[in-house]
Amino acid sequence: MPAPMLRSLVALTAVCTVLTGCAAFGPADAPAPGSPTRAELEQLLGRVRVVPDRPHPGGYQRGCKDGQACVFGESWTDASDAPGGRDGCDTRNNVLAAQLTAVRFRPGTRNCVVVAGSLDDPYTGTHITFDKADARAVQIDHVFPLAAAWDLGAATWPQPLRVRFANDVTVNLVATAGAANQAKSDGTPGEWLPPATSGHCFYAGKYLAVATDYDLPLTAADSAALRDIAEKCP
Repeated sequence: MPAPMLRSLVALTAVCTVLTGCAAFGPADAPAPGSPTRAELEQLLGRVRVVPDRPHPGGYQRGCKDGQACVFGESWTDASDAPGGRDGCDTRNNVLAAQLTAVRFRPGTRNCVVVAGSLDDPYTGTHITFDKADARAVQIDHVFPLAAAWDLGAATWPQPLRVRFANDVTVNLVATAGAANQAKSDGTPGEWLPPATSGHCFYAGKYLAVATDYDLPLTAADSAALRDIAEKCP
């Protein structure tokens, strides 16, 4: 079994241990809502650069404590020029408000702090009831991982562009099950795919959109994985 598929199955098993109503998914599943067509994915694939391997320039430090480089800025900062930036609400809550349904906000936060809602998770194909008391059950994924972006070009970007990238609600951020997000870590398509087959076209579209918007290349392995997905999309 290919490594990406094995990791995806492990992630789905982990998700199913903490969620109810988890169903089995197979190649016949309809693509998740918002998924692009095969033609759209092929168009994006034709626009993106491909490099043989992921370089490792060094210097990546996500942390922002004293002595740390904080290369993508404070986590979920509102102080960026990304969509939704400087609106008085942090990025994580902006994503939850945009991607959950039946959203409830904490009173007195001007519809900022999300305390409850429902998520139809595109990565796992499951329905998750979000409650802030168990906030880690729903996490925010950087579709194009920050560490991978650093290695593939962001190391040379000015800091404001890196901060925008890390907080780009419209392109690079997806709410998903915490277990799936943890399983992905900083994996790219050649290493990790969503646990549910129904989420593959969605994920491929998001990944390629980020790559084209920010002029980040694909590795040869990532390109091959995304082309394989595209061939199976309607």
